[in-house]
Order: sequence, then C-alpha cells, then structure tokens
Amino acid sequence: MRTVELLLDEAADLVVREAWRRLADAGLPSQARHRSPTNSPHLTLAACPELTAPIRWELAEVAAALPLAVRFSGVVRFERPTSVLAWALDLDSTLAALHRRVWEAVASDSPPETLNPFHVPGHWSPHITLGRTRRPGAFAGRRVPELLPAPPLSVQLTTLRSYDTETGALEMLEPRS
Repeated sequence: MRTVELLLDEAADLVVREAWRRLADAGLPSQARHRSPTNSPHLTLAACPELTAPIRWELAEVAAALPLAVRFSGVVRFERPTSVLAWALDLDSTLAALHRRVWEAVASDSPPETLNPFHVPGHWSPHITLGRTRRPGAFAGRRVPELLPAPPLSVQLTTLRSYDTETGALEMLEPRS
C-alpha cells in the first residue's frame, strides 16, 4: 500500500515531536516510540495499492500547489480499530479541495475495495497523530491535553510524499518540471 502524505514546516515538525516526547515521558502511547527513520509528523491524505502514472500526474499538480497554510483546531481522540490521540486541523475550503484532488486521483485508478473509507471526502478528519495504540480507550479520562505543548497557530504543509507500507521506502512527490 502507498500512502499520500503532507509534511509540516520545520517549526511545526519540532512542536509535534515535542508533543511526542512529552507523551512518551508520561508513559503514554506516542509516535516517539516509532524509531524508524521514515517516522515524521505528517497529514495522511489517502492510500492506494500503487502510484500509477495517472495518479502520479495528478499528484505532481498537487505538489505544485504547496506550501499550504493550515491551522490546528485542538486535540482530538479517535477510537477506530486503534486508539488515536491527535491534533486536528481546520478543514478549510483550500485544504478540502487539495484533499479532494488527491482522493479523486487515487480513486480513479485503484480498485474501490482497496481504498480506506476514513479518507473519503466528507468522512476524512485531517489530523496529525501524536499517539496511537491497539489498547481501546488508552487516552480516555486522562488529562492528556495538559501534557502537550500548545500547537502552533499557523502551519505550512510543505512537501508531498508517499510511504510504501510493504518496503518502508519513502518517495518525495515533486511538481512536474
């Protein structure tokens, strides 16, 4: 499976990594525990089995639209198959349009059953994961927000990338030259 993700500007990346560190220091699930060199704060837009030529063509256009300014809107918890603690992002019209372009690109050239329903426009909740675990309710009833640094007011989404979940390879997706 190949993800399509956006990376944060350097200042926001450092604040997210500080949040990861504080969660880990408190003994809570944290992305800081993932020691892979590919682990970095990111916003997942979609995932598909492969990045075909038609998908890559559209993603190059999306990459050309970066950077994109966004705002954090607060702490959010999800109980999906896993418990997730994250900082939510405001889904303004610009971010929604960019996400829709990515979704339509991957959906147009991927079998529907391979696409994650959490990424469908209208169901997608843009967020930066701070901690995740298979333990249900791991973040419920805790004073987690008090542990975290304040998220930056303004963030730039700067780089489009793809992560291959099978090989662990990262690929930066560049605008066409």
